[in-house]
Amino acid sequence: MRITHGLMPVTAQPSAVTIGNFDGVHLGHRAMLQRLVETARRRGLVPCAVTFEPHPREFFAPDKAPARLSSLREKLQMLRECEIEHVHICAFNQAFSQLSAATFIDQILLNSLHAEYVLIGDDFRFGARRAGDFAFLQTHGAQHGMAVAAMESITFDSLRISSTAVREALANGDLALATRLLGRPYSISGRVVDGDKLGRELGYPTANIQIKHNRPPLSGIFVVQVRGLADTPLPGVASLGVRPTVKQNAQPVLEVHLFDFDRSIYGQHVCVDFLSKLRDEEKYDDLPALVTQIAQDVAKARQYFQLATLTPTP
Repeated sequence: MRITHGLMPVTAQPSAVTIGNFDGVHLGHRAMLQRLVETARRRGLVPCAVTFEPHPREFFAPDKAPARLSSLREKLQMLRECEIEHVHICAFNQAFSQLSAATFIDQILLNSLHAEYVLIGDDFRFGARRAGDFAFLQTHGAQHGMAVAAMESITFDSLRISSTAVREALANGDLALATRLLGRPYSISGRVVDGDKLGRELGYPTANIQIKHNRPPLSGIFVVQVRGLADTPLPGVASLGVRPTVKQNAQPVLEVHLFDFDRSIYGQHVCVDFLSKLRDEEKYDDLPALVTQIAQDVAKARQYFQLATLTPTP
């Protein structure tokens, strides 16, 4: 997959383009990407996704921006899995935020990407002050031979599939709903980094996973599986939060205890799938009380995997 940046011409090949933040690459995004790829193949075009970094809401109001569902690296990997051949990343800064809708079309879609077909969501807006919409894009594009189509919203049980809906499900601890909206378990990937090694002292060694999100969209204690260390996912239990028993005013940390695992994995890149929430994070009076609770969490997580193994696949 080719990755490009900026406003200069980046490809001589005509493209089929879709545009969006693609945060989480949920089933609604995947339906659009699939339609784009199919159309690109029929027309002999390169399937291309235009996205933004940072998220526009992070630029305009960083303190009020929604929690990211995926880091840029995670998003690019998922776009690659959807058979997107070219991703063009627009640096969302002050200058970019002031581009008019017409300039966005001319400089990025036409001059940089040679777009002959553009597919957008039915609620997509673009350009300074969000002045551009489907009708504007269609009219302006027609003057340059660029076809434009809109994709209707995808729903699940009457719920519109969106990044907002996924965030709400995760914040509420409803991982089953988040999985249905994403088409996969929610995951966080990152490199294993040094921690304070308190888990090992307590008898439950953990891998500390570096988080690249602006802030995690969920918190608590979870049943997880970890990919990237073996041929099959490894079972475990994870804590994602600020560890109030041992820290004050700390940043969120993702720590994973893998069952029956004793290998140095510092520096390796792993992906943690969140399968079920066990409980919210709590503050305990002392470390012995914390250890007792960890033992209960581990037992419940092991039971989860035992039941999953015994339950026949529908």
